[in-house]
Amino acid sequence: MTPPTDAGNGEELDVRAIPKPQRHPLIFARFDALAVGESFVLINSHDPKHLRREFERDHPGTYEWTYLPTEERALFRIRIGRRVATDLPRVLVDTHALNSEVDTDAAGAVWRLEPANRQLDANVIRIPAGGRIEAHAGPDLDVLLHVLTGSGKIVTVTDPIPVRPGAVVWLPRRSQRAILAGPDGLTYFSVHQRRPGLGLTIASAEARPGPT
Repeated sequence: MTPPTDAGNGEELDVRAIPKPQRHPLIFARFDALAVGESFVLINSHDPKHLRREFERDHPGTYEWTYLPTEERALFRIRIGRRVATDLPRVLVDTHALNSEVDTDAAGAVWRLEPANRQLDANVIRIPAGGRIEAHAGPDLDVLLHVLTGSGKIVTVTDPIPVRPGAVVWLPRRSQRAILAGPDGLTYFSVHQRRPGLGLTIASAEARPGPT
């Protein structure tokens, strides 16, 4: 790896006078503009631990983070550099371990894809025994489901589709569907193109008994 230099779009980025909601977007924009080996020095009035967690969540292995000496107590100087040109492939979750940790009565997203700068949305959804996602028209994008545990049915406008672990289901855009969990519940992984604001409501078996 080429060590970061003082090059980039500016030697220093002082965010002390910038409103808090604007700081992190500005810092990440500066990082995105760096070439490999370039860096900038972030100046802040406190140790930006939350920012560091965001870097580790969104760009693990791609950045350098070095605290620089300073004589002022309320001043932090941190050199942030780019190590590689793009984000790195990485393992995000072990679904086998996740399944063993999830409460069988849990409902909804038990894991989701979190990096902010992404083109996909992905979730692991748990529907408890007898629960359901009510009939609805899907969004204007295709969705893939991979069943991890349990069993259930995908109810379409014609025949229901029984599913079990290993099933990969394609839900074409705007298609009508409901998802019913069997007696052991249903856990599946879903992935689709990112669309902010997409959400589903899961009803319990007690609230809305579904067909068997």
